[in-house]
Amino acid sequence: MLDRLYVKNLALIKEAEIELGAGLNILTGETGAGKSVIIGSINLCLGGKADRDMIRDGAEYALIELVFRPDEDVVKAVKEMDMPVEDDGCIIISRKISSTKSQIKVCGESVTVRQVKDLAALLLDVHGQHEHQSLLKASRQRELLDAYGGTAMSGLLEKMKEAYSRYENVCGKIAALDIDEGTRAREMSLAEYEIKQIEEAAITPGEEKELAERFKKMKQGMDNHEMLCRVAELIDADGGASDRLGRAISEMNSADDDEKLKEISGMLLNAEGYLSDASRGLRRYMEDTEYDPAEYAETESRLDTIRSLILKYGRSEEDVLKYLDERKQRLKELGSMEETVAGLKAEQDAAYEAMEKAGAAISRLRKKTAAGLEKEISEALLEMNFLKVCFKAELREKEEYSSYGKDEVVFTISLNPGEEAKPLSEVASGGELSRIMLALKSVFAKKDAIGTLVFDEIDTGISGKTAWKVSEKMGTLSRSHQLICITHLPQIAAMADTHFLIEKSEKDGRTISDIRLLDDEERTAELARMLGGDNVSEASLMNAKELLEQAGAVKERDKKTLL
Repeated sequence: MLDRLYVKNLALIKEAEIELGAGLNILTGETGAGKSVIIGSINLCLGGKADRDMIRDGAEYALIELVFRPDEDVVKAVKEMDMPVEDDGCIIISRKISSTKSQIKVCGESVTVRQVKDLAALLLDVHGQHEHQSLLKASRQRELLDAYGGTAMSGLLEKMKEAYSRYENVCGKIAALDIDEGTRAREMSLAEYEIKQIEEAAITPGEEKELAERFKKMKQGMDNHEMLCRVAELIDADGGASDRLGRAISEMNSADDDEKLKEISGMLLNAEGYLSDASRGLRRYMEDTEYDPAEYAETESRLDTIRSLILKYGRSEEDVLKYLDERKQRLKELGSMEETVAGLKAEQDAAYEAMEKAGAAISRLRKKTAAGLEKEISEALLEMNFLKVCFKAELREKEEYSSYGKDEVVFTISLNPGEEAKPLSEVASGGELSRIMLALKSVFAKKDAIGTLVFDEIDTGISGKTAWKVSEKMGTLSRSHQLICITHLPQIAAMADTHFLIEKSEKDGRTISDIRLLDDEERTAELARMLGGDNVSEASLMNAKELLEQAGAVKERDKKTLL
């Protein structure tokens, strides 16, 4: 279950922390107080789309942290996903959102949005304010029926997707061969040219890198050789450094005896010796590192050839060779068109047969699954103040196969005696859709291992006796699951095991939202406000107490039923 929620600097919330309990956790408050921000923060932490505008004005970042305490089976599944778990079995998920980046961590380790969404699928199920509208879509209805089919259905769907993918791939190949003779001849000519160009180059994997390194060294050697030639010219050529230094020494030798001039003459003689040594060293170095212009030109040409092929046919030698194989295969197909098409037609027939087999198995299981889903949904709806329910999951065969088979699933329903069952989109109001969604949630809660269900205003469009029936259903569901629910209905709030109030106020000139746990007396006052508005009267307080007593009686009844 979700043990703790911490929110900082998100929208109107400066800082809030709540310890959630088992059973039914209710969040109430005035419209605009920030109730949906709490549910939104859970979605954000679990990979929802982040926007820097969500950060509270004046803050550098927003932070959300969720602490889950799942059962052993879920912990085992999380570990099998190679995700971290705390030593005590807790799973801590945090998300920090700044103006420049967003970072999600699980138990201190950074993870991707995809990873945290996969993890979230094991931990909780969030029902948003408008999710019940998705029930009107045929694709969603099929997904729900298939989910009810469990692992048996998922296994068949995998086979169907594989067969469908093979079929589509073969159809694409056949379509690609459906060309006129002129186009065929031009494509064959191009393929032959490309094959010849690549084969004549005779490239090998890694050759470009090896040549590039060798060329770099040769280029450096060539540059050094040219530089040394210039230096040798400056030293040894007529009028060069050696020649001028020799003439300078001759001039000094003609001077009168003078100790200081003799000293300078000695320096010139030493310089002549150093220059002579340098000249000999240059010649030896140039002889030892002889530059071969022909080899340099050959390496440069080979490198240009390989790089032009890589630029044209891929990003590496491996890509070029792979392209060569593909072009050879394509040329073979074009050269033996009739035989190739015949082979592909055989593959197409085999793939279609596999689709038919998988599709038939899926349809049989869907029909069987539909009967169980219809029974459970009908029973759940009768518990929520419908006079008569006829719920059906009808299968309608489409003309063509898809990756999900050939069935279109249509949920039909009749909610009143004497009325014909019609598609949900034609008969269900907002309140009815809310109850149908709750019925689906309660049915699926029995089948999966998700311990926490989150409802953001599941009470849309209901009131009175219906609201009480929905409250009872949620109370029953909360005996086996942790529920977190935002509601405006006192009937549902009365069923809470833990009740939080979200209030908006002004502090230091800023609007903030606070959330706090209510004690018994405060709960009564909050229910009275929900019943009678801002002016809490004695009558509304009495009604609130009666609601709490009714809810208590339902809880006791459920406990006895479980025993």
